[in-house]
Amino acid sequence: QVQLVESGGGSVQSGGSLRLSCAASGFTFSNSYMSWVRQAPGKGLEWLSGIGSPGFTYYGDSVKGRFTISRDNAKNVLYLQMNNLKTEDTAMYYCGKGCSGSVCAVRGQGTQVTVSS
Repeated sequence: QVQLVESGGGSVQSGGSLRLSCAASGFTFSNSYMSWVRQAPGKGLEWLSGIGSPGFTYYGDSVKGRFTISRDNAKNVLYLQMNNLKTEDTAMYYCGKGCSGSVCAVRGQGTQVTVSS
């Protein structure tokens, strides 16, 4: 079955960096468009970034210039490098497959990111 497992979250201070990973299994990862979405406390899901199978990347305005999405098709892993983190980046982060905006057909269990000032 399709499975996505996120890792790499944690607590950092404002201005810090984290790299999230998403291990994928159960489908042909290399052919799949993958996304990262997040949900802050008390708010709805927000689409952050997507990457196509040839590697074309897309970013939401809130993370453009700070976050970088990438993939390792040999390892079936999706990454999100997050730099210059802000307190408003505090959220549960999910990787997703088959996303239309922030709604994904398949999503992992999420990894928590907490940014303190």
